[in-house]
Amino acid sequence: MKRGVWILYVFIVGLALHNFVAAKLYGAGLRGTALDVVSAWKEALLALGLILVWRNGGLRRSLALVDWLALAYGAVVVVYGLVPQHVLGGSATHHGVLLGVRHDLLPVATYFFGRGLDLTARDVRRLGAAIIASASAVAAFGLIDIYAIPLSWWRSSGAPGWFSNQLGFGYSGLSGLPENFVYNTGNEHPLRRLVSTFLSPLASSYMLVTALLLCAAWLVRHRARLVIWIPLTALLFAGLLWTHSRSSLIALALGLVVYALLRPERRWEVVGAAALVVVIGVGFVKAYPHIAPVTSFTPKELAYQRRHAHSAQGGPAVSAGGFEDASTSSHLRNLRDGISTVLHHVQGFGPGNAGSTAARTDVQIKAGESTYTELGVDAGLLGGLLFIAWLLTLLWRLIRCRDAWLAAAMVAMLALALQTDIIGVPWVVYVLWPLAGWRMSHADS
Repeated sequence: MKRGVWILYVFIVGLALHNFVAAKLYGAGLRGTALDVVSAWKEALLALGLILVWRNGGLRRSLALVDWLALAYGAVVVVYGLVPQHVLGGSATHHGVLLGVRHDLLPVATYFFGRGLDLTARDVRRLGAAIIASASAVAAFGLIDIYAIPLSWWRSSGAPGWFSNQLGFGYSGLSGLPENFVYNTGNEHPLRRLVSTFLSPLASSYMLVTALLLCAAWLVRHRARLVIWIPLTALLFAGLLWTHSRSSLIALALGLVVYALLRPERRWEVVGAAALVVVIGVGFVKAYPHIAPVTSFTPKELAYQRRHAHSAQGGPAVSAGGFEDASTSSHLRNLRDGISTVLHHVQGFGPGNAGSTAARTDVQIKAGESTYTELGVDAGLLGGLLFIAWLLTLLWRLIRCRDAWLAAAMVAMLALALQTDIIGVPWVVYVLWPLAGWRMSHADS
């Protein structure tokens, strides 16, 4: 109930800072088990939140279909986590199974935490303000970073060790930093992308999409003062553009269309804003090589890039224009391959055999990038279908109760889930899923 609301504020701010702070701690010498314990603060807070809402009766309301679907999906994940790997044909380690189960169950746990909260209209407004303020800080820091902080500083920071040694991601092309820190132009001068405190352009973009949809709702429903709204929205949108995430721009436009369909006020203005996002996005993608900050590969990195330029994953890095490039074709190929894997092995392989979990534990990745195919690998076709049924039911109820902003944000994230592991982005699953859970417990109010 009320005593658990503060946890949502900590998630909103803390998860935006998590990777940056963890990397700084790694650089300061806190490593191994000690850093694992510190970085588990979010799971500890979630467990505390579930205890609080249970003790205050928030989870004792009667269950609806959407809740039963969440529990059914969670039960399938637990069962798959208990089945020995060799029975399913998987190769995950015991550590990988634990990581996979945690990853797959997080949406259920955060959903029921939110379902037990009793938020007032004032609470919701304050949480929205916290999201916009935090996202604005993320955008501002990210824009300053790509123009004022050289990539060499990041190479010598604790970030490479945090990702490679602590988390187990074998990044090789950028001195241990994630390759998407930059946009590879195919020569020795890549372009900087906004990664901000998330140390990820994609995670940053998902927070910025959420905040921009919230800004649209703020303007439509509460008639925000333009002297405040315009610079904030411009800052957030600039941050989103400089992440160079085309899929996030499309998701934002899609979310705005959904919002316009659910709210009659200023509908055509919101639809116009969605069209403007697409137009500006296409123009910005074409202009990006001419306006983005330029950096350089080190000799070692450049040698690696040349060795892998014509590998199976290689391909042209720069498109002729628009939203289509090698990345888009790669996403489509991975989605198609993942669907094929799930349909040809409907029983699944068990948790730990897909996506980042498999990458961290050095086992064969059976499916990657798409949330839906990864869950189909982890929990079989049944688990994947239950997850989809749960989210579609959740979305339908959000639409029925005309919660336009939350419905728009969930549509945007579920669309992104086609080509990324959206529940592997902590900020999204720890913030949006609790809000959706709360709304389900008050869907008829």
